[in-house]
Amino acid sequence: MLLSALQLQTEASMSDADSLKVPFSRPSIGKEEENAVLAVMRSGWLTTGKTAAAFEQEFSQFLSKPVPGGTQSCCTINTAAPICLAVNSNTSGMLLAMDACGIGPGTAVITTPYTFVSTAMCARHLGADVFFADIEKDSYSIDPAAVEEILKNHTESKIKAVVPVHIAGNVCKMKELCSIAQKYGIRVIEDAAHSFPSRTGLGYAGTLGDVGVFSFYATKTITTAEGGMVCTKDQKLARHMEVMRMNGMDRTAWDRYTSPRASWEYDIIAAGYKFNMPDILAAIGREQLKKADLFYEKRKHIVDVYNKAFAGLDFVQPPPDDEGNAWHLYLLRIIPEKLSIDRDAFARELQKQGIGISVHFIPLFHFTYCKRLYPEFTPDRFPNAERQYSTTITIPLWPDMTEKMAGQVIEAVIQTGVRHHV
Repeated sequence: MLLSALQLQTEASMSDADSLKVPFSRPSIGKEEENAVLAVMRSGWLTTGKTAAAFEQEFSQFLSKPVPGGTQSCCTINTAAPICLAVNSNTSGMLLAMDACGIGPGTAVITTPYTFVSTAMCARHLGADVFFADIEKDSYSIDPAAVEEILKNHTESKIKAVVPVHIAGNVCKMKELCSIAQKYGIRVIEDAAHSFPSRTGLGYAGTLGDVGVFSFYATKTITTAEGGMVCTKDQKLARHMEVMRMNGMDRTAWDRYTSPRASWEYDIIAAGYKFNMPDILAAIGREQLKKADLFYEKRKHIVDVYNKAFAGLDFVQPPPDDEGNAWHLYLLRIIPEKLSIDRDAFARELQKQGIGISVHFIPLFHFTYCKRLYPEFTPDRFPNAERQYSTTITIPLWPDMTEKMAGQVIEAVIQTGVRHHV
């Protein structure tokens, strides 16, 4: 099953490059982004500077917009605007967040096995251990009850944080998770790679815990090609991450070369990283941010078309849709009892009909590294994650998809299901 899923993802990428009838994903890039990049290139300043700083400020302002009917975030009474730091990937942001929250040798985090590998590997890079909590039975989100069970049974462990992952843009049960975190004195680090702009009554996903980390990878709801943003309302955490983002230096390059103070005067105050976002990428992000609400509405329109078409079928199930769903991905579940083929065969038939697909995600317990590190980390211990993985196909969803394209996807799904219905 693991090899098949990896092959499906590889084949989907190759097929997209060969101009599928409906590509799996395609970024929505216009003249605005092109002109913004050219402006940076012509400015003579390409690395992290005033454009990245402006992107950070504008992103903070976006996340500070009031949510209708909203309340204060669930992990803090701090209602200030989040401090946002642009980074070169979500993975870099997760490393910064975990490091700032004291994750390191002798400590541990709790996260879900149903995620991209970097969520857990960031903790491993810092020398920490990882506990895994199964997802909920009827969703792809980490189960708060499973998180608390781990905390109850490992009081001797130095668990420092729980890392919920908002899979496909559908927000985890943050109120419950934050309540558990406060009860046990641990941090909440949101992997918000999929969840911009997820609006909930508690506020925006990524601002509900102690730290939130977004992704601007090419397939995400807004893109900078590669990149991410780490956000927090805790000034101490923010300052730590700001320093660690730039090699542990107490001054940024922009400050060193544009302020009256001598450019060669700086101090290294920690063993930091090189995780900054250059201005060229930030220029794309600023223009994408202006379109974020429009992109969401376009995605939601395609989702509505899908939901209406799939609602009456007994061999597939539309994805969960809780409050604040950003609809980054459309996770379509097949119902194995109604079909004579499994998920892999169903997915291959969609590919043969020109539909770009993927699988989100291969649970971490299927990977060689994780099996070697945690011998007890087996599928039978995480039945919900294994069931969702073995029955889920991610079908195309991107802002510039047309209804005709959505219809082609629907037709392929229905034809495949009817052909193999039992």
